Parts: sequence; C-alpha cells; structure tokens
Amino acid sequence: MSLVGPRPERPVFIEDFRTRIPKYMLRHKVKAGITGWAQANGWRGNTDLSRRIECDIYYIENWSFWLDLRILWMTLTRVLFDKNAY
Repeated sequence: MSLVGPRPERPVFIEDFRTRIPKYMLRHKVKAGITGWAQANGWRGNTDLSRRIECDIYYIENWSFWLDLRILWMTLTRVLFDKNAY
C-alpha cells in the first residue's frame, strides 16, 4: 500500500463493476493508497460509488508527483479543518 492511490474496493463489487464501468480494471494496475483523489475531494464513506471510481480513474490517467503532493495537502487540510472529517 502507498500513501496516495485508489482505495481498494470490496471484492463482492469487483465482478459487477468490471463489466459495467469502462476502465474500472485500471484501478488494479496501481498500488492502493491510504488516501486518494476521491477522498481528498470528499468522496469517501457512504457516497456515490461511481463518482469515487471516476476520481480513481482520473488519478491513474493524470498521475504526477505534483498531483500526489496536492492530494496529500488536501487530505491534511481536511483532517485538520473539516469538522466532518473522520
């Protein structure tokens, strides 16, 4: 596991998503992360799963060192200042 990357999905959903969501399996070509683009943008917990997957695919297709730094910074500010962070 790395600091930044797509969050792992529960195995029960993988078979369904791989047929319904284009590019879904890209998520399995990179290491899972503790935080990711979806989490930094508020898509965590009980939120729209398709939106989280879109964010993960965006991250994979647009990865850069600077994007990782941005995600880490966004995560840190959410943890410190967002009263809904957990």
